[in-house]
Amino acid sequence: MTKLKLKKHLVTLPKEDVINLVLSLYDASAEAKMYLETYLTPDYSAALEKYKKIIRNEFFPARGFSDKPSFATCRKAISDFKKLKADAISLGDLMLYCIELGCEYTMTFGDMWEQYYTTLEKNFEKALKHISDHDLGEQFRQRNKSMLNSTHCGWGFSDTLWDMYYDYYGRQE
Repeated sequence: MTKLKLKKHLVTLPKEDVINLVLSLYDASAEAKMYLETYLTPDYSAALEKYKKIIRNEFFPARGFSDKPSFATCRKAISDFKKLKADAISLGDLMLYCIELGCEYTMTFGDMWEQYYTTLEKNFEKALKHISDHDLGEQFRQRNKSMLNSTHCGWGFSDTLWDMYYDYYGRQE
């Protein structure tokens, strides 16, 4: 069903039926429940912590060892958070958090495979673009520098991240 078809149908329903449909959707889906709760009370802190926990678990699970973190899971967590219509600062926080954990993981466990670094670089570029597009550079500058100063690994990985950082912030540091 398309959105247009759904809209046409919803317009024909009495108000009480629309309310019942929304309540049923709320009960049927955890994602819908979180979306509606966030829509009604736009405090993203609980949702942000939930998605940070998902990402953290990919790199540093509560039990055991993650021998190959799933970037697909991390991307999905960021995408799901974005669907909640999160504010730009919270979304930038989550995007950067994923990169920070990726860097911490490689500093903890040693050099990784090439695709690991490439994926982190692409995600860092997305985070920097988001931060820049929403004029949040000053808000995230120190956090970015702190992460970059603690990352020295991976066959030019650190240099690539610094180059990306300088592309957005300039070299006048």
